[in-house]
Amino acid sequence: MTDGKASGGPGTGAPAGHGKDAVVIGGGLAGVTAALALADAGVRVTLVEGRPRLGGLAFSFRRGELTVDNGQHVYMRCCTAYRWFLDRIGGTALAPLQDRLDVPVLDLDRPEGRRLGRLRRDPLPVPLHLGRSLAAYPHLSLADRAKVGRAALALKGLDLTDPALDSQDFGGWLTAHGQSARAVEALWDLVGVATLNAVAGDCSLALAAMVFKTGLLSEPGAADIGWAKVPLGDLHDRLAREALDAAGVRTETRTRVNAVSRDGDGRWSVQVPGEQLRTDAVVLAVPQREAHDLLPPGALDDPQRLLEIGTAPILNVHVVYDRTVLTRPFFAALGTSVQWVFDRTDASGLTSGQYLAVSQSAAQDDIDAPVAALRERYLPELERLLPGARGAEVRDFFVTRERTATFAPTPGVGRLRPGARTKAPGLYLAGAWTATGWPATMESAVRSGVSAADAALSALGRPRPRRLFEVEEAA
Repeated sequence: MTDGKASGGPGTGAPAGHGKDAVVIGGGLAGVTAALALADAGVRVTLVEGRPRLGGLAFSFRRGELTVDNGQHVYMRCCTAYRWFLDRIGGTALAPLQDRLDVPVLDLDRPEGRRLGRLRRDPLPVPLHLGRSLAAYPHLSLADRAKVGRAALALKGLDLTDPALDSQDFGGWLTAHGQSARAVEALWDLVGVATLNAVAGDCSLALAAMVFKTGLLSEPGAADIGWAKVPLGDLHDRLAREALDAAGVRTETRTRVNAVSRDGDGRWSVQVPGEQLRTDAVVLAVPQREAHDLLPPGALDDPQRLLEIGTAPILNVHVVYDRTVLTRPFFAALGTSVQWVFDRTDASGLTSGQYLAVSQSAAQDDIDAPVAALRERYLPELERLLPGARGAEVRDFFVTRERTATFAPTPGVGRLRPGARTKAPGLYLAGAWTATGWPATMESAVRSGVSAADAALSALGRPRPRRLFEVEEAA
């Protein structure tokens, strides 16, 4: 690392009366957000990241001529904090939203030519905005469609502040409200698995209710989908670095933090190889297990709870064909092991053929399977779904695995998730796994960074930047 006294960050042995400074540990979305928010308020910030890049688990890498995202990440119009983040780094135009929710759903159990259904909204008030789509949704029986409507109204009536919701499972609630196994597969899990990374039976009712109430039952356009039309690294690494640099943040990558401790004068020491950073505030924006290992004694009443927060995997299957086999940007699938398929050709830089990314959430059964076995399983399924793939040559097939992609949204997880403040003055927590009220999404990560920065600014006596007010107003 460079000298800790370098401009833009805290150093070693700063004199009394110095300006306020902070160290943010972790360069994912939570850490970058916290660093930007603190710097916008005039705090001198150093951001330390162990990887050679920023972006956390939403990143890109090179594979031959391709720029590959480790996984397909989407957001919705209701993700106001992530939308603020995109605006803050100048990336809004690179990750546009649909004009109106429209999700093609292919069902392999139906005859060819009759497999396509759509979930889309009309420009009508909630809940009428989805009424016509559900009434015509071919993957549910007439009776199931009627029962889905009644369950949606019951879901809308749930109080998200009721702690009892966290101890119940969503699958049991759906069964109690008349939802058939087919309705769960063709609607509730179709949406829920992608957003929660768990099937309904394994998911906290509190988190599921938050997702469906906010995304489908709050505002007509809340569930409109957005995704990056460029590699994620362009957003979460390149543009994020530029924003951090412009804000005066000192960013150190390839730098592991060895220890965090509070000094006798009330300030903090962050130990990195070859240097000790002394600072007024520390934001731990790292995964829960890493946070547990860095927490000083007494920072949380029961730090062991962090280790009780489970994790869930996501598998991504990447296929490059010699020709175009998919004519729409994405689709979801039923009656097959395939969940969601996205066309990543343009974003990857591929100049001929087509590159598809298959996103598989809650992938416990496949996450450790050999590539050969995954190829044998998924290529035939894609051929069944996409007639154009049946005569196409597969130029490349590879997988990316995130074994701990998200925290597991199991019943009871809410009581394990800590807030931004700890019992140690000047030490704050951020990460999608903290108590944001959201599942482990990019939105949750950004919200956690805002919360940690807000708590730190309050303790440091710094005025909160107007941009921070704007994201909270939007939320």
